Amino acid sequence: MSNHAILTAEAHRDLRVSTHRGAEFGDDVMCCMTVPAEFRQVQNEYPILFRMNAERNGFSAFALFGFENGENLFLGGGRWEARYQPLAMDIQPFLIGRSSQDQDSGQVHIDLGSARIAKMEGTRVFDELGRPTPYLETIAEKLGELDEGYRVSGDFFASLMTYNLLEPLALDITLDDGSTHRFVGFHVIHEDRLRALPPETVAELHAKDYLMPIYMALASLSNIGRLVERKNKRLTHG
Repeated sequence: MSNHAILTAEAHRDLRVSTHRGAEFGDDVMCCMTVPAEFRQVQNEYPILFRMNAERNGFSAFALFGFENGENLFLGGGRWEARYQPLAMDIQPFLIGRSSQDQDSGQVHIDLGSARIAKMEGTRVFDELGRPTPYLETIAEKLGELDEGYRVSGDFFASLMTYNLLEPLALDITLDDGSTHRFVGFHVIHEDRLRALPPETVAELHAKDYLMPIYMALASLSNIGRLVERKNKRLTHG
């Protein structure tokens, strides 16, 4: 159960956090949120897909790790088998919180209910004098990147909708054991519509720095085949 608290040296002087990776730490997830600002890094490893929100009036972006709930094909041997971890995974168990009085200034919060909270072993958050450790300073920087990326991403997703640049993904996967799976529920960039955009629209998207993340999301789809390869290896080797 989650137990969020504002991180302070007074309350959490001796806190340690495990940086190992595994299902026991909550890493067994099929996907996580990503933001356009990190698409360049994400696309090197993972497919970037889009999913409509519950109100069906907007989209969010996700880095894909598997094809079914609870499946993360990048976990193995207590580590994450990729060169880059999306920020939303990398910063756990920390998060950004805001007071009701100041919605613009973020505070570092921590989920004290996380399995990553370590009593004896783990990486210290504060040193013996109560100063942030290099680990915490790095986490705070990544939290800022993720928070800023999320706060400015709304117009990016709105532009994708305005120019009808998303299409539903229906993926039929046949595995080496002969089983077939149909993967649905996400959207991807519609390449033909992107290519057919008039020059003035392309110029507008470029001026907003939206073309790069669009092309990065499109390029990331080549990772779907690699993800299927990972799943086949799991079937063969367990």
